[in-house]
Amino acid sequence: MLQPKKTKFRRMQKGRMKGLSQRGNQLAFGSFGIKALESTWITGRQIEAARQAIVRYMKREGQIWIRIFPDKPITKKPAEVRMGKGKGAPEGFVAPVTPGRILIEAEGVPLEVAKEALRLGAQKLPIATKFMVRRDYTANTI
Repeated sequence: MLQPKKTKFRRMQKGRMKGLSQRGNQLAFGSFGIKALESTWITGRQIEAARQAIVRYMKREGQIWIRIFPDKPITKKPAEVRMGKGKGAPEGFVAPVTPGRILIEAEGVPLEVAKEALRLGAQKLPIATKFMVRRDYTANTI
């Protein structure tokens, strides 16, 4: 009997992104965050572009947390290749995101700075997002 070929990547199915996010849908670390309103795959490059935009606007003040990680391998067959002959080679990694998922959180900056920084970061992502503020947040006016 033929043995399956040993590969570095586990064969992962595409899956379906139905329903709302069951976990990662509450602010856990920071006072501000952006929440996904659509389902999609987000690549590592898109996450990094959003992170850079946020950090640049916040001028290295405060702290941010990225709550998603691209751990799902995506394969693609080369152009002009016939059907069959197995699965394509890994092309990259994505993070599946469903509505309600908190993508990025921020802390340690004023509300206006966080709102603008997360807006700039959200522009780098391929989905509609919503700005979130922690329910018990109070501005420190000292």
